[in-house]
Amino acid sequence: MKSVLLIGLGRFGKHIAKNLNELNHQVMAADWKEERVNEVLPFVTNAQIGDSTNEAFLKSLGVDNYDVCIVAIGDDFQSSLETTSLLKELGAKMVVSRAASDVHAKFLLRNGANEIVYPVKQLAKWTAMRYTSDHIFDYIELGNDYAVFEVSVPKGWWGKTVEELDVRKKHNMNIMALKKGKELNLNITPDTVVTGDENMLILGHYKDIQKFFHI
Repeated sequence: MKSVLLIGLGRFGKHIAKNLNELNHQVMAADWKEERVNEVLPFVTNAQIGDSTNEAFLKSLGVDNYDVCIVAIGDDFQSSLETTSLLKELGAKMVVSRAASDVHAKFLLRNGANEIVYPVKQLAKWTAMRYTSDHIFDYIELGNDYAVFEVSVPKGWWGKTVEELDVRKKHNMNIMALKKGKELNLNITPDTVVTGDENMLILGHYKDIQKFFHI
């Protein structure tokens, strides 16, 4: 369980609050709009109404006590930038800020953000990939051009063992798990047989996976 300070409770911030609640984290939420604060009360440990660009208000929240501070402000970049900078000045351990563009990201990183998230850009990329491929169901980028993809099992692989497929040597990929419905089998051995009624979680270099599955 971690303690999280969440600033900015628009649609993006509200979804973050709900997900943090499901993960049983302790969340202090803040926004300058009372109605937004009231909407997230069922999902957070505590909430405050106030201006995050006001240093006195941020100080009152005890910024340095949180494991992570998330700046989810999306409709006012100036406020996002000022809030990010103040959080770092007040001793925040980890500041994660929302960006709408690479230019925004550069300014945020220069002014105190440790990490950047691009909710619109990231969702757009996922949507484009997911719905223009017959094989891809989901994917997670791991950095350094590597990713985990959830893919359907190619027909030519049905009924074969992991050893027979030898995808690591032939295609520079690794079969990490098999997924059937909501069940996930992580116990993959050379004798594991793949079938056509399940999906695979494949780990590999983005370009290798892209080439093999014609993404």
